[in-house]
Amino acid sequence: MFIRARGRTLLLLKPSTYMNLSGKAVRYWLDAEKIPRENLLVVSDDIALPFGTLRMRQKGSAGGHNGLKNIAELLGSEEFARMRFGVGGDFPRGHQIDYVLGEWTSEEREALPERLEIFGEAILSFATIGVERTMNLYNKK
Repeated sequence: MFIRARGRTLLLLKPSTYMNLSGKAVRYWLDAEKIPRENLLVVSDDIALPFGTLRMRQKGSAGGHNGLKNIAELLGSEEFARMRFGVGGDFPRGHQIDYVLGEWTSEEREALPERLEIFGEAILSFATIGVERTMNLYNKK
């Protein structure tokens, strides 16, 4: 879906593939729309971060996230911006999938609108002022 925001045209992509095959969709749209890799921001969940934590990086490893791993593999590089949304890691060993695909707690549901608002602002910031300045503004929020 294309949207206009702050004088920019953004392509929002939610791949319909399995998460661990999302690199195929990312590579396709980068090529089809001739989007430079420096304009790519991948947003993903992260069980290693407390709920609602925002962590943006200019590049880096997949950190065990299969979707990021597949994107890096199909792009041939880990040099793309990524923003992680902390979902916490309070699950019994071996139940990661159930946890990630499960329901939010009542406390998380209550905090979610404010956290999503901040994440949306960070995405728009990335599109207008770039990854470095956005990291400085939002990584502590």
